[in-house]
Amino acid sequence: MLARKSIIPEEYVLARIAAENLRKPRIRDRLRKARFIAKSGACNLAHKNIREQGRFLQDIFTTLVDLKWRHTLVIFTMSFLCSWLLFAIMWWLVAFAHGDIYAYMEKSAVEKSGLESTVCVTNVRSFTSAFLFSIEVQVTIGFGGRMMTEQCPLAITVLILQNIVGLIINAVMLGCIFMKTAQAHRRAETLIFSRHAVIAVRNGKLCFMFRVGDLRKSMIISASVRIQVVRKTTTPEGEVVPIHQLDIPVDNPINSNNIFLVAPLIICHVIDKRSPLYDISATDLVNQDLEVIVILEGVVETTGITTQARTSYIAEEIQWGHRFVSIVTEEEGVYSVDYSKFGNTVKVAAPRCSARELDEKPSILIQTLQKSELSHQNSLRKRNSMRRNNSMRRNNSIRRNNSSLIVPKVQFMTPEGNQNTSAS
Repeated sequence: MLARKSIIPEEYVLARIAAENLRKPRIRDRLRKARFIAKSGACNLAHKNIREQGRFLQDIFTTLVDLKWRHTLVIFTMSFLCSWLLFAIMWWLVAFAHGDIYAYMEKSAVEKSGLESTVCVTNVRSFTSAFLFSIEVQVTIGFGGRMMTEQCPLAITVLILQNIVGLIINAVMLGCIFMKTAQAHRRAETLIFSRHAVIAVRNGKLCFMFRVGDLRKSMIISASVRIQVVRKTTTPEGEVVPIHQLDIPVDNPINSNNIFLVAPLIICHVIDKRSPLYDISATDLVNQDLEVIVILEGVVETTGITTQARTSYIAEEIQWGHRFVSIVTEEEGVYSVDYSKFGNTVKVAAPRCSARELDEKPSILIQTLQKSELSHQNSLRKRNSMRRNNSMRRNNSIRRNNSSLIVPKVQFMTPEGNQNTSAS
């Protein structure tokens, strides 16, 4: 550092750094638009100022299923505890009104054995014993220390009422737990989409493509794919529609949206006159404020529940002039899928113009393909020339090594004056 400072003045270095910083234009990152559907499939929507909160209580079962797990477990625990406490109070009041508590307090141990035929519930002496009896009745444990007698019709009524309430609580809470564990979006966790979508030429048409796959061996029956474009539009009357949804068709040879998702598939949308991407070129795509939403629906083969997986692609996640690499190969009579290359793409030749311009001037596609073919041939020539140069260098280096290994000849003089040559 000292030698560098002595050779190059510090003022010159600072001026050069400042000049380099001025040459590089600083481009501010464009504010990212809030996407409507996250990559995980969750809806990025917040509900505010809902005044009629009572509508959620009218569908209490769906409300319980939609709650988070910690809230559901708290409600599950508190429902049983509250029911046990409520009926414990009722059993204590029955024993108190019948005089069983005073009878156990005043009688001796010998006389208490004769009270079993006159009290409503045996061995209910306090609120604690009433709480334990309430748990035994509702959970049907039956330890045998406390039991009903036929002296109190009111106690029999309370017993029937607690059994009915306990069955209702068990049915609701266990059904809620089962529905939460078997929700349809759990199956959607193994339905994956490619992180990026691509636009390339397929069969002479510009196509919007993405890849979808299923990680499980159990299939999705009657799987269908729907694609929508969400963008902000303004009507001729001046009305601003913040979320304007447009359906775009999916290219399918069987004229339906159903797919056979046994292996990862590339879903293709042909950009034609019906497509909202018809007038968008490669340069316009960067500045477009749009979001392409993909919805995959189907029936789970093992449970029969309809599931739905969602994702979306914004303009920054659409790669123009790329194509997905092949990930399905045949190995020893079995088709093998390499999921490590699921989202990998390669750059291919594609016109940078819009689909409308391509339909009006088909020669653009031919010129693009010719240019790509020429560039491909030039790259092949460069590779061949580099290989030839490398092979020539290797041959020269081998010749040099061989020449250095040749044994030199040495001449010896004999006393008679004859010369004998030998190799040493």
